[in-house]
Amino acid sequence: MAATPAVELAPNVWRIPTFANDLVNTFAFVDDDGQVTLVDSGYRRAPRRILAALEHIGAGPRDVTRIIATHAHNDHIGGLARMRGRTGATVAIHERDAAYVREGKGPVVDRTTLGGRLVRRAPKSAPTEVDEELYDGQVLEFGGGVRVIHTPGHTPGHVALLHEPTGILITGDSIWNMFGRRTWPLKLRCTDIAMTKQTAHVLGELDYKLAAFTHGPEIRDDAREAVRGFLRVKGGAQ
Repeated sequence: MAATPAVELAPNVWRIPTFANDLVNTFAFVDDDGQVTLVDSGYRRAPRRILAALEHIGAGPRDVTRIIATHAHNDHIGGLARMRGRTGATVAIHERDAAYVREGKGPVVDRTTLGGRLVRRAPKSAPTEVDEELYDGQVLEFGGGVRVIHTPGHTPGHVALLHEPTGILITGDSIWNMFGRRTWPLKLRCTDIAMTKQTAHVLGELDYKLAAFTHGPEIRDDAREAVRGFLRVKGGAQ
């Protein structure tokens, strides 16, 4: 049986798998007036799956009015230029990652490791205009209110997002949930892995019911305790 194009997390909130086995996800919020906000846009080829998912939930490209990027890595913004072109949506990202999107250059990574030096030479994303620069604590006016949580380290401008009306937390790359277990993101992809672990403790202090991950499926039961347990064992808790 083919995987569903979109997984409903709450009324009008969807997870869109853009890679096999839920390894990379985009999220869609549908407002009462039919306007759609996307969070992240996957790799360069992800727009095909995103557009199919929109059709599945009864929306089209022109319903997408805003695209939020949790950070400026190419598995999150590789499809951004194409999605902006197909939808005409505005683009928003934290102010500290905005230049990377505009210039099509990836954030600085830790070059003290061979992996970091190799990743630095990996393909980057197409330059894309940024219409809005986000900041910590900002409440975005879609879906009834989505709060920006600045969690730098993975990149300087990495953010998580809290949808307060439904209690859904989108962790971005603060924490992964691939293959049935929580992990930190790969060190070779981080600007500062120590800071990633330090700032992630904020996710254990927030109030939410469901934890959604860009990498891996969501946690629906005791999500906050699952995240707090990971942080306590792995060193993110304060």
